[in-house]
Amino acid sequence: MARPRMFDEESALNAAMRTFWEKGYEATSTQDLCDATGLARSSIYNTFKSKQDLFERALARYIEAMTTAQLAVLEDRSLSAADRIRALFAMVVDGETEHRTHGRGRGCLTVNATVELAGRDPRAAELLERDTARRLSALRAVIEEGGRDGSITSTRDAGALARFLNATIGGMRISSQGGADRAVLESVAEIAMDALGG
Repeated sequence: MARPRMFDEESALNAAMRTFWEKGYEATSTQDLCDATGLARSSIYNTFKSKQDLFERALARYIEAMTTAQLAVLEDRSLSAADRIRALFAMVVDGETEHRTHGRGRGCLTVNATVELAGRDPRAAELLERDTARRLSALRAVIEEGGRDGSITSTRDAGALARFLNATIGGMRISSQGGADRAVLESVAEIAMDALGG
């Protein structure tokens, strides 16, 4: 009879996610994962098969949590379309300024993984591409709604504006990792809103 697992797999996955987020995939060692999760190497590999499998599961968890939270803001029908995008920017700025270490933000695990792995890890790239498509679709829908409700006046294509906003948010997260403070991030968000005519 197999021995039951004597640990909380969800907690271990969350701890691994935070470690990959802080250090990146390549720089995270198996010992780092053992230290973060409190598990022995054998428990990690028996449960998660490999470092890559653990990373992919951690990335999927991060994506689901972050994208669900962002989509909830974008789908809040109590606000105008432009105000929903403003609220999304505020969420990003708050997230980047709440958890700073040595004057730098943590950035975004999906942005970090895109830079580090998307060009050479097909499975990670697929996860990231699906997430990007989901967020772009939501942004495009809000922008189109903003055109109808008058809160967004840019005449540019909604899909192009969605890609612009997504790139702006990614750039804000990278800037935060480089030391940009709240005022800088808020300024970037304001300029993006100006571009929307919102």
